This record gives sequence, C-alpha cells and structure tokens, in this order.
Amino acid sequence: MTPRIAITLVILAVVLAGLTVHRLQCAAVADRPYVAFSGRTMGTTWDVKVARADLSPDDMRAIGAAIEAALERVNAALSSWRDDSELSRFDAHRSIEPFAVGTEMLEVLVEAQRVSRETGGAFDVTVRPLVEAWGFGQAFAQQVTKPGPPSPATLEALDQHVGYEKLLIDPTAAAISKTDPALEVDVSAIAKGYGVDAVAEALEALGHTDYLVEIGGELRARGRRIDGSPFRVAIEMPDPTMRRIHRVIEMPDLGMATSGDYRSWREVEGRRISHTIDPRTARPIEHALASVTVLLESAMAADAWATALNVLGPETGPELAERRDMPAYFIVRTPDGGFVTRQTTAFTALFGPGDEARAPASN
Repeated sequence: MTPRIAITLVILAVVLAGLTVHRLQCAAVADRPYVAFSGRTMGTTWDVKVARADLSPDDMRAIGAAIEAALERVNAALSSWRDDSELSRFDAHRSIEPFAVGTEMLEVLVEAQRVSRETGGAFDVTVRPLVEAWGFGQAFAQQVTKPGPPSPATLEALDQHVGYEKLLIDPTAAAISKTDPALEVDVSAIAKGYGVDAVAEALEALGHTDYLVEIGGELRARGRRIDGSPFRVAIEMPDPTMRRIHRVIEMPDLGMATSGDYRSWREVEGRRISHTIDPRTARPIEHALASVTVLLESAMAADAWATALNVLGPETGPELAERRDMPAYFIVRTPDGGFVTRQTTAFTALFGPGDEARAPASN
C-alpha cells in the first residue's frame, strides 16, 4: 500500500515512534520552521525531518514524492505482507532453481548473510517458520487468541527447513536460490533499517544533507538542525508498562537501531515469551538482556546487528561488539527488578560514559 504522507510545518515536535525503543525529540528555531513528513509503512510509522528553512512548496512536494517512491520500492521487494512482493514470491518458489531478484533484495540478503556468518547463526533470515510457530508471524497478527507453544516435535520438524546456509546468493547473476525448496525468508529484522537508508539516500539525491529519518524506531541522521545543534534522540527505558527516557544522545552521521524484548511479547501458559527467536535453538530468547542499541554507517547494518547481539545475550553480545569495535549500548535486567548498563569502548568514544540519572534537556 502506498504510504500516506502528511507534511506539516512545525516549531516544536515530539515524535513517539511505534514498536520501538527510542523516543525522538526534535525542535526548530523560532521563526525558522523545518518541514516534517510522516506516514505509515511496514506495519509501523515513519517520520522524516529536513532541517532547512527555505524549502518551497515544489521542494516539499519533491521530498514527499521521493520518500513515497523509496518506501514503495522497499515494500515491493521486501514486504512479507504483500503477495506480489519479491520476497513473498521467493517464499512461494518451492524450487532449488535460481530466482532473479532486484537491487533491494540482493543488498539486504548479502548483508543478512554476512551478519549470520559473523554471529554463528544468531541472526538468520530463514527463521520465518519458527516465528510463525511461536505466534508472532503474519498468520496470527490479527488474532486475539494466540496459539500455545509449539510442541518439541513441531519445532524439530520446522527446524529442518531453517538455516542461513541453505540460502544461496549469486550477486553476479542477481539471483538467489534455496538448497531446501521449503525454505522461507523473513527480513523483518533488517528491512526497516534498509528502508531508512533508502529514504536517506533519496533525500541526499535531492541535495539535502541535514535530516533525521526514522522508521519504526530505526534511525539515520546527517548534518545538523537549523540552529546548528545536533539532532538528539533518546534510548528508552525497557519498561513494558510505560514509555520513559533512559538516556539522550546527540546523533552523529550514522544509522542507529535498537532491539529489545519489552514491546513485542505475549504470555503463554503464564510465561512471558519474547518475539525474538534464537535461530540456533528454535526458541524465544530467555536471558536478562532487555535491549541493545547499535550505531553503524548504515541503518540496515545497525538493524541486523542489534537483533544479533540481542540474541547473543548479556555476556556474548557485548564481548562480540567490543571485539568488532562496534558502538553498542546494552541494558540488562538484574534479579531485583532493576537494570545495569554496559557500553562498548566505541560507544563511550562517541557519547562519553553513561549518566542515566541526568534529565534530558527540552528540545
């Protein structure tokens, strides 16, 4: 579906991103408003702010059209909710014969496979049958009553058709193939980040170099606000009962993504079940890591790595991020119901040591 675009001139705006662990806060200088564009895509919201005061109506129409076109290309390739998308057609392609794909699908799957290899399968886009089995997929999205936990026999049977090694990519031929005809792909843990990058690149193609793009909590920033100050975003406290700011950071020219277990979950037989499935065990994660935030050159890479580190947990995740010199911030639950934080050296180099007690300044 083509996203609806709302264009508003704002003096002060606070954007609460749905299905996310961020709260974005932006502001414009008095008498020099910036233009905000917003809508819905990929089952969530998107928001774009262009920090430029001299945009004409034609400029605004061009920006809106460019955003719409970028999101349509991404959805046409990667949506699991559209039967005619390239992804849906590949999932329905019950054959080991090569399947031709476009640029969007190829770029996403190449990055996904890279992260899968580097994390020993903690990130795996072939996990879709398991996501569905645990009641978090498309089949159960509109159902009030969710299924119970799948049986061990069901998980074992489904797991036979899961594994990133069974997905083959031929970049030269722009084709992908399956070694198992029943293999299915779900790129929801990387697609929003890719969409953010696509919108950012569309803005830059129009000559805009000061912007903040957000889709469902995944972000990419470049440049500054009109007054010369940096864009500021907040990492949210992992509290399922309310939205609270945990820490505010000033965004560098990077992509940013957060993965957590406190917004999307359900209760099964009195036990809270995370929507994040560990592909290595075929079961939802059950460790104490509440959320992880990652910053990288692209929002696509940050999106995938945030999920991977979340799956790896509160010990292995930070250790791997540190070895890779990756800016990452972890919030871990303690047995008494509180939280402790851990950040990599690269994160500290960007934002300094943590100070969760400070109150965020008004934007």
